[in-house]
Amino acid sequence: MKFLCLFHFAPNVFEGFTSEQMRRLDDATIEHDHQLRQTGHLLLASPLEDVATEQIIDRRIHLKLGKTDGPFAEAKEVIGGVVLVEARDMDEALALFADDPIAAYARIQIRPLKEDDRHSETGSIRPEFRIP
Repeated sequence: MKFLCLFHFAPNVFEGFTSEQMRRLDDATIEHDHQLRQTGHLLLASPLEDVATEQIIDRRIHLKLGKTDGPFAEAKEVIGGVVLVEARDMDEALALFADDPIAAYARIQIRPLKEDDRHSETGSIRPEFRIP
């Protein structure tokens, strides 16, 4: 099974961190990503740019394509990173992040990807995930 893991951070969670502290935390999370890759679980991992770079597409605005400049978070937390992993089940997916160094600063939302999602008429499935 594939699981999408979203890393939610409170605003200014790293305020007061020195550049050295941030570098050490970044290095530790990169090492954790490599461990996940070496065990065959990691498909994709990436931090996101600052929320100020975000754009929102919302077709609910008068049923037309609308766009809003970021930051536009309706919650107090923002998504700061994404990880896509493969695991046997949710218990294994949860265990993959038990020692993740960033977990001390984030809420990690882990959700299974819907598999075998087929077109109702043609029976075709969604294109497979590929890293170029």
